[in-house]
Amino acid sequence: MAKLAPYLYSHNAREQAAFYAAALAGEIVRVQTYGEVPGTPDAMKDRIMHLELQALGLKIFMADAGVTPAERGSGMDLALVFQDEAEAARIFENLAEGGEVIMPFERMFWGTMLGRIKDAYGVTWQIATERE
Repeated sequence: MAKLAPYLYSHNAREQAAFYAAALAGEIVRVQTYGEVPGTPDAMKDRIMHLELQALGLKIFMADAGVTPAERGSGMDLALVFQDEAEAARIFENLAEGGEVIMPFERMFWGTMLGRIKDAYGVTWQIATERE
C-alpha cells in the first residue's frame, strides 16, 4: 500500500505553507533549511530544503525552488474530496483567497459539489464532495 503526498516547489515555501496551514486547518510539523547542510552559502541558509505540512489527514511536502523558479504545469490539479459539503465550501473559499476561481463551487449534474481554483501561489485545486 502507498500514500500519495504532493511535493510542491515554491518561491517562498514558508509563506505558502503558512497559507495552506491556515486554509486547510493544518500545521507545519517539520522544517529543514539548507543551513543544516555543511558548507551552505550564507545566502541559502534560511531557504527551505524540506517542509512537511499535515492537514486533513494528508501530508504535503514543500521546498523552496532552486536557482530556477518553480513552474506549474497545466496538466494536473490537486483534488480534495470531502464527505461534508460545508467543510468543502469552507476549504474552497480559504484556498481561493487571493487566487482565481476557475469554476465556482456548485452542484454538478451528477449530484456532487465541485469547484476549481488556482490559488495565490499558482497551484490548481479541485474541491469536491463525495457522491451520496
